[in-house]
Amino acid sequence: MPQSAPAELDDRPTPSRAEALKVWIRIGLLSFGGPAAQIALMHREIVETRNWLSEKQYLNALSFCMLLPGPEAMQLATYAGWRLHGTLGGLIAGLLFVLPGAIVIGILATAYVLYGDLPSVSALFLGVKAAVIVIVIEALSRVASRALSLFEHWLTALLAFIGIFFFTVPFPLIIALAALFGYLRNTASSNDLVPVGVSRSGFGTLSTISVWLVIWWAPILLVGAFDSEGLLFEIGLFFSKLAVVTFGGAYAVLAYLGQDVVSQYGWISAGEMIDGLGLAETTPGPLILVTEYVGFLAAYRDGGLWFAFAGALMTLWATFTPCFLWIFAGAPYIDWIGSQARLRGALTAITAAVVGVILNLSIWFALHVFFAEVSAETYGPLTLWTPDPATLDLRVVALSCCCAFLLFKLKWGIIRVLATASFAGFVITLISG
Repeated sequence: MPQSAPAELDDRPTPSRAEALKVWIRIGLLSFGGPAAQIALMHREIVETRNWLSEKQYLNALSFCMLLPGPEAMQLATYAGWRLHGTLGGLIAGLLFVLPGAIVIGILATAYVLYGDLPSVSALFLGVKAAVIVIVIEALSRVASRALSLFEHWLTALLAFIGIFFFTVPFPLIIALAALFGYLRNTASSNDLVPVGVSRSGFGTLSTISVWLVIWWAPILLVGAFDSEGLLFEIGLFFSKLAVVTFGGAYAVLAYLGQDVVSQYGWISAGEMIDGLGLAETTPGPLILVTEYVGFLAAYRDGGLWFAFAGALMTLWATFTPCFLWIFAGAPYIDWIGSQARLRGALTAITAAVVGVILNLSIWFALHVFFAEVSAETYGPLTLWTPDPATLDLRVVALSCCCAFLLFKLKWGIIRVLATASFAGFVITLISG
C-alpha cells in the first residue's frame, strides 16, 4: 500500500506532523453543526488560515467526496491528511475527526438506555424531536439552493422523491439512475480544461484496494465464523452495505438508515431514531455517528450493556473503515476527476436526487414526530404513509414552529436551538402534566 501522497504541493507550506496533529484535534473537537459547518471549518483551518491546500485542490476533493458513499466531511479530512503526510496522515486526520464524537455518542447512548424512560428525560427529548424536524428541513433548503439551478435538476429531485416516498424504490437505484442521467446528459467539452495526470499506477491502486478490503472484512467475517446467525454479524453486514450504497452525504444516509432499521429490521422505533439524530446533532464529528447509536440500541436489547458496546464498535468499524478505502484508493485520481466534464455532470445529478431523498426524510420524520400513530398503506406498488389525526401532538407542532423561527429568522446555531427546544419541551411537559 503506497505510504506517501504526491510530492508536489506547489510552494505551499508543509506542516510538521506535530503541527498537523494539533489542527486535526482542533477540527475533531469543534466539528459541530453537520456536514456544511464541518466543511466550512476545515476550509477555514487548512485553506484560508494555513494555506496547506489550494482552493482548487480543496474543491476538487470536496466534489470527489460528494460522489462517494458515506460522510463526505470525514472523507475530506482524510484526503487533506493524506495530501500532507500520506497514508498515516490520512488515518490520523480521519480518526481524529470521528473519535471525539464517537466517544460522546457512546456515553449519551448509555445514558439513554439506562435513563431514557424517566419522565424528565422524555420531556427533554420532546423538544429535541421538534428541533430535529426543522434542522432536517434547513439542511434540505441549503442543499436545494445549491443543487437545483436548472429545470432538469428540479425534475430529478421530484422523481427521486416520488420514487422513494411513494414507490419505495431502493435508494441505491435512485442514485445510480441519477448518476447515469447526469453522465449522459452532460455533453459539454472538457478540452478547455488543463490535462491532469494520475500519480499512481493501476497496480498500486489494486494493492491499496486489496489491503483495505482485508482490513474492512476480516473482523466481520471472524465474528461470522463463530456466530453467523448472531446480531453482531448482522450489524456488520448491514452497515457494510450501508457504507457502499449511501451516496449523497449524511442526511441521505439517514433516509436509507432510518426506514430500514425501523421498518425492516425492527431494531429501534421511529421515536428512538429521531432521538438518536438529536443526540448526533449535539456532538462533534460526522452526523452519520447516529449509526453507532443504532448499533448500540440494537445490541443492548439483544444482550445488555456490554453487548451494546460491542454492537457500537462493530457499527463504527463497518461504517468508517470503507471511507479510508475510498479515499486511499481514489485520492491520486482526484485532480484528474475534477477535469472531467461528464463526471461532474454525474455529481450534479446525484446532488439533485439527494434533494428529493432528503425531502422524503423530512416528511417521514415529521409524520412520526407529530403523530403517535402512522401506518403504511399499500395499493399495489404504491405506498402511502397515513397518520391518525387523533394522535396529533400539538405541543410538538408548536415547538417545531418556534424552532423554525429561531433557525430561519434569527439564524441561531443548531446547538443553541437544540438546547432551547429541550428546555422548552421540559417546561411544556411539566405544565401539561
